[in-house]
Amino acid sequence: MKQYMLSIYQPDGDPPPSEVLEPIMRDIESVNAEMKAAGVWVFTGGVHPPDTATVVRAVDGEVLVTDGPFAEGKEHVGGF
Repeated sequence: MKQYMLSIYQPDGDPPPSEVLEPIMRDIESVNAEMKAAGVWVFTGGVHPPDTATVVRAVDGEVLVTDGPFAEGKEHVGGF
């Protein structure tokens, strides 16, 4: 069975004000409830802030470890 990831992110900094964030969270909770009812939901979870990231990759047979997010930008999606 194929599995898909629904990823939601926000730019660095403070979260949006509640009048913006609350409707979004309601929609997310609704999607989760629909997936649970359909028997296709697996799990939800959050990730740590981008400044805690560590990138691990193989380069020429060696393991290269780099601190920080894998991409520079205002938004960060990854780590899964």
